[in-house]
Amino acid sequence: MNIKEHVSLREYNTFGIDVIARYLVSVHTVSELKKVLGHKEYKNPFIISGGSNMLLTKDIDRLVIHLDFKGMEIVDDSFSEDEVLLRVAGGENWHEFVLYCVSNNLGGVENLSLIPGNVGTSPIQNIGAYGVELKDVFHSCTAIHRESFEEATFYLEDCAFGYRDSVFKNTLKDKYIITSVTFRLTKKNHILHTEYGAIYDTLVDRGIDVPTIKDVSDAVITIRKSKLPDPRKIGNSGSFFKNPIISQKVFTRLRKKFPTVPFYPVAQDTVKVPAGWLIEQAGFKGKRFGDAGVHDKQALVLVNHGNATGEEIWNLAIHIQKTVEDKFGLHIEPEVNVI
Repeated sequence: MNIKEHVSLREYNTFGIDVIARYLVSVHTVSELKKVLGHKEYKNPFIISGGSNMLLTKDIDRLVIHLDFKGMEIVDDSFSEDEVLLRVAGGENWHEFVLYCVSNNLGGVENLSLIPGNVGTSPIQNIGAYGVELKDVFHSCTAIHRESFEEATFYLEDCAFGYRDSVFKNTLKDKYIITSVTFRLTKKNHILHTEYGAIYDTLVDRGIDVPTIKDVSDAVITIRKSKLPDPRKIGNSGSFFKNPIISQKVFTRLRKKFPTVPFYPVAQDTVKVPAGWLIEQAGFKGKRFGDAGVHDKQALVLVNHGNATGEEIWNLAIHIQKTVEDKFGLHIEPEVNVI
C-alpha cells in the first residue's frame, strides 16, 4: 500500500471537483482495508469508491481511503430453480456489473444500466431507475465495522430500504464500509419491466415484440444517453435531487394550480412528483451560472462545465430549492451527499 500526500480528488469524483486530500491510499482487499483502518495516526478516515453520489465542497484534511475491490462470483447456483446468487466486490463499476449480467443472461438489473458509481455504495442509496430499485434484486451485503473491524452480513430485512434510503444512511451511517454485495438474479423466466418511462416506446420503435434482458438494457442505455450527460465529458452526479413524495391532499392542491403537473402514484394516499419537472418549470433547465449549471436535457442533473467549485454547485442547488419551494410549495431534497 502506498499512502500519498496532498492528492487532488478530481479524478475520484464524477463531478470533477478539484479538492485536495491530505492523504490518499487505495485498498484492493479486505485485509488491506483493515490494516489501514488500524493505523491510529489516521483518525476518522474518509471513504470514497466510485465518487458518483457526492459533492465535495472543501479539501479533505484527513486520510482518504479509495476502495478498489474487484471480483464477481456465483455463490449459489441452486438458490431456486430460476434464480442464482452473484457476489460482487464493492469496487466493481456498477454499469460494468450490469453488462456482465446481461452478457451472461442474468436478469434483474437491466433497468439499472448506465447508473454511475460502484457496486459497494448501491445499497446505501437503494439506487433505482425505470421502475426497478436495488432492493428488488438485493440478497445481502458484507461490511466492515469502522472501529472494531469486525465483518458483518446484512440481509434484505436488515437494510430498511426506502426511496433512495437505507439503514446505512440513518442508524448505521458512517459505521460500516460495504465490501461486497450479493444479488438475487434470474437465470431463466426473467421478469421484465418495460412499462416505465420510455422503455416500451423505444422497444416498439425498434420493432421488438418479445424483448430480452439485453433489449431492455440497450433501450435504457439509449434513453439515458439521450438526456443524461456522460461524467467523463461533463462533471455530474446523475440526479441531484430526490423526487418529492407528497400526500394526496397536497397533490390535489398543487394540481388545481398547475393542472399539467406529472405524477406517479406511490401508495393509496401518496404521490411522487418529478423534481426535474419542478426545476424546469422554475426556469432552471439549461441555465449556467459560471461553470456551475443545470443540464439542458434533464433539469434534475446539475453539472460542472469545467472548473466549478463544489461550493458554487451547492449554492446553485440551494437557489433551486428556494425557487421551487416559493413557486410550488414543495421542498426538494438532495440525493447526493454534500461534504
